Amino acid sequence: MTRWRARTTTTTADADADAGNAVVEFLAVTLLLLVPIVYLVLVLGRLQAATFAAQGAARDAGRAFTTAVGPDDGARRAVAAVGLALEDQGFRSVDPASALALECSSDPCLAPGSSVLVRVAFDVDLPGVPTFVRSVVPLAVPVSAEHVAPVDEFSAVG
Repeated sequence: MTRWRARTTTTTADADADAGNAVVEFLAVTLLLLVPIVYLVLVLGRLQAATFAAQGAARDAGRAFTTAVGPDDGARRAVAAVGLALEDQGFRSVDPASALALECSSDPCLAPGSSVLVRVAFDVDLPGVPTFVRSVVPLAVPVSAEHVAPVDEFSAVG
């Protein structure tokens, strides 16, 4: 029985020496693992919103351009559609006119039966990165989307 008491006494002494270390270990693990995971989720959410905005902008710009009366009116409508799609996803700082590129498959651009290739491309800045770091290292991800919009075969030539 003496042997058992000696083991119990040393086990209790070891437990007293570790008292309070669990909180410190939990905080260290939380800071080392949880903070980068939360930042990764924020970055991936921002990139997903950007790809969704680019795809929607390309599709809407193609529809707006191909249903216009003429190429000039179509270009204005396409830029407006890109601006709305980007603003809807929170990308107000992106210039819609510079993000949009239109390419017609025929010489009269809106000829019946032709198609229009619409490209929307812009850079997405990573959230939470200070500006002095951005001046040294480029911390933006390019996002682009393409859409081919057909011109109606029975549309009037404008």
